[in-house]
Amino acid sequence: QVQLVESGGGLVQPGGSLRLSCAASGNIFSINLMGWYRQSPGKQRDLVATITTAGNTNYADSVKGRFAISRDNAKNTVYLQMNSLQPEDTAVYYCNLATTSSRYWGQGTQVTVSS
Repeated sequence: QVQLVESGGGLVQPGGSLRLSCAASGNIFSINLMGWYRQSPGKQRDLVATITTAGNTNYADSVKGRFAISRDNAKNTVYLQMNSLQPEDTAVYYCNLATTSSRYWGQGTQVTVSS
């Protein structure tokens, strides 16, 4: 079994920054993709950013130029640097890990952008 533990969420003012981390542990054999999704109250869970083991990244249009995803393959850890945060970014952010055969989710970390 694989466990994902997110950290780094919290309350930040508009224009501020946060850095989310997600550490994977357990029986990990081969990671194809790691990424971040987010879900606001009353809305669907949407993709924020993904990164492959080769370093190829993909971002939602709403966060391009503001967020940056990165990973440390040796540590099975993925990061999300969030800059210029806006109230619209308020959501629970979920870490996702995909192997060749399975997909895993973290418990989520709350990000609140408010004055």
